[in-house]
Amino acid sequence: MKMALANLVSSGGTMLTVAGGAAVAGLGAWGIYRYIKGRPTEAELERRRRTDLHARGKMGDANLLEFRDQMVMYSYAIGGVEYTASQDLSDLQLQLPADRWSSIGPVSIKYDPRNPANSIVLSEDWSGLRTAHRVE
Repeated sequence: MKMALANLVSSGGTMLTVAGGAAVAGLGAWGIYRYIKGRPTEAELERRRRTDLHARGKMGDANLLEFRDQMVMYSYAIGGVEYTASQDLSDLQLQLPADRWSSIGPVSIKYDPRNPANSIVLSEDWSGLRTAHRVE
């Protein structure tokens, strides 16, 4: 038994196989770590969507229905189809007007012409909100 174990350990082919297997396992673990670490967060994906719609989206008219916590609800029609949508504004609090309720009513949106249900009212670089200016 000792002789068989000694032959197994001393043979160069077996050690090379074990070392190669360990290297492959290590590289696989490193690859999985890099993949998970490199994935964008949900907030980053939403920021990219807003940026893309701002850059490539088509502008349209909508009706802002309500603010609910960090969400804005709005409706619009594209090509005779009515859409009701919402947008999470939690990352865009600095772009919101002080009196949110003054924005209820007509707004502008940007939407994807290939998928009109994909739309925004507000992004980091653009706002479709129309604030009411009262003359006294």
